[in-house]
Amino acid sequence: MRGRALCPHNSATKRRGIVQLIRNYLELALHNQESALSSFTTSRTDTKQIYIGGVPIGAGAPVVVQSMTNTDTRDWQATVGQIRRLEEAGCEIVRVAILDEEAVDSLRFIKRGINIPLIADIHFDHRLALGALSAGVDGLRLNPGNIGGADRVKKVVLAARERDVPIRIGVNSGSLEKDLLARYGHPTPEAMVESALRHVKLLEDHDFDLIKISLKSSDVLSTISSYRLLSTKTKYPLHLGVTEAGTLVGGTVKSALGIGILLFEGIGDTIRVSLTSDPVEEIPVAYSILRGLRLRERGVELVSCPTCGRTEIELIPLVEKAERLLRRVRTPLKVAIMGCVVNGPGEAREADVGIAGGRGKGILFKKGERVETVPESELLTRLLTEIQEMTGERILD
Repeated sequence: MRGRALCPHNSATKRRGIVQLIRNYLELALHNQESALSSFTTSRTDTKQIYIGGVPIGAGAPVVVQSMTNTDTRDWQATVGQIRRLEEAGCEIVRVAILDEEAVDSLRFIKRGINIPLIADIHFDHRLALGALSAGVDGLRLNPGNIGGADRVKKVVLAARERDVPIRIGVNSGSLEKDLLARYGHPTPEAMVESALRHVKLLEDHDFDLIKISLKSSDVLSTISSYRLLSTKTKYPLHLGVTEAGTLVGGTVKSALGIGILLFEGIGDTIRVSLTSDPVEEIPVAYSILRGLRLRERGVELVSCPTCGRTEIELIPLVEKAERLLRRVRTPLKVAIMGCVVNGPGEAREADVGIAGGRGKGILFKKGERVETVPESELLTRLLTEIQEMTGERILD
């Protein structure tokens, strides 16, 4: 039936289309410029290497994908459950908020229940940082200027140094020191960088250099300018992100632009896509950014057409279901799901494998070549079965 593809796009479809649009733009900019691309891929800013748990950060190590839970950390079962879903999606380091001593007490249970490094996010109370270190966290995220003075900073730094636990200095535009706001008038990139370097010195004064830095603003251009400036003034690894980026669609666009531009310039060692959504939604966006810049090749790159009047299958729900299931795949693979057999295989000839729908049936193709005709009701299952055979990874339960 004609017009079946005109059902409303939900947010996941919009997000995927926007990321693909940005990716296409970057690929167009790099088209026929292989020498420039080669220069880019070897010119990442040289930074000091640290380890979060067993994960190397900086000094040319692969850009690491992080996220943060939005569960109540005191509910360790719910927090572990969410982290396991993040792990399955490809999250490599996770951060949890530590609000009080009860949250600190949960850290041991959380640590035992997960397989990726755990970072404790601390504000205002240095005792929570000390408790988190005793509980065995792999990293701290804190603002040394708001945990109670030089003596308390020293206690935290010495405890972290004793355990070889890195500290991320997190500077946000919304929480700059009053004297910097008075001097600069508003959170300028210069003010953000001065704040970060001030905090770096607090740690370095205690012979501590297991440091990572983030400068986050909800404004994309301010974020980019801040990181550009900071990268000229320090060799510590940098964690990229656009804070308070927004909803699934708006936050994806702002994160892709802010993070993507900086990574393209060689700046950044870890990233987090901040979305007002289930944190698991952040991970495929992060990998789409890295894949578009050819920095990481993990997982499936899903290509799908935007639909048109020739579309004669329920393409949108088909693609959305495939996207959810294919998140489990770690093997780099380009998969296409196209709306018609007229142009679909040709338009997606670079895909490793794909399907193209027609009226009541469709085709399975590889590298643009038809393999077999499949009933419409079996298209997705046939595609997923083929991917399982190609990768050796289980998708269908």
